[in-house]
Amino acid sequence: MEEAISKDGTTIAFDRSGDGPPIILVGGALADRSAAAQLSAQLAPHLTVIAYDRRGRGDSGDTAPYAVEREVEDIEALIVAAGGHAFVLGHSSGAVLALESARTHPDRVTKLVVYEPPFIVDDSRPLLPDDYVTQLEDLVSAERRGDAVEFFMTTGVRVPAEVVAGMRQEPYWSSMEAVAHTLAYDGMIMGDTMAGSPAPLRRWASVAIPTLVMDGGASPDWQRHAVRALADVLPDARHRTLEGQDHGPASEVLAPALVEFLLG
Repeated sequence: MEEAISKDGTTIAFDRSGDGPPIILVGGALADRSAAAQLSAQLAPHLTVIAYDRRGRGDSGDTAPYAVEREVEDIEALIVAAGGHAFVLGHSSGAVLALESARTHPDRVTKLVVYEPPFIVDDSRPLLPDDYVTQLEDLVSAERRGDAVEFFMTTGVRVPAEVVAGMRQEPYWSSMEAVAHTLAYDGMIMGDTMAGSPAPLRRWASVAIPTLVMDGGASPDWQRHAVRALADVLPDARHRTLEGQDHGPASEVLAPALVEFLLG
């Protein structure tokens, strides 16, 4: 494990592996750097992979008060640790952080990949409640971390309640409860991009670096609509669908697509 110090003094823990141009892996909700182990192994023959714990997770710090801008500064600190320039891959809510990093630091992000940012751009799925973030914060404050994870799963991700009930019996559930306080962070990251319109995505129209926007062929329509809407906004975007994949693509399928785009 290595550490980078973000602009506000927060320690960000990361693992570095492989050889080649650097790539920063920005995970989504509930994920720590261990979730990237298989993808890191697939990419290591081609790239120097930086997998990190987002603030509030794993071995990283969590300086209050939270702000999305601080997470973007975390990515910049990691890019500096990697040599000053890097590719950035963002998954799910991490894709929004990756987009913001490219928007605010276009001189540091050389190419960008985003996989299924969970925007809601139309009426093909229900919107989140207006107090979504507040409900998450209240559940965690009441020490109901498992209920916060369940609320995120059923309301945010649309996992059937009976499936979540089974998940609560699995050993991995406790690891998700441990980072339940960061679910509100992800809600703040998404902001107005889940309001049922593509208009908020225009904030990234200035991201002119080469970008690969990806979705899975087995993902729901609302998610794939969102990815297409983002690809339409970005000036230099390529859209690619990984057939048979969903929101958690197999590393052995995702990695070759990344290498082809980043090094091809």
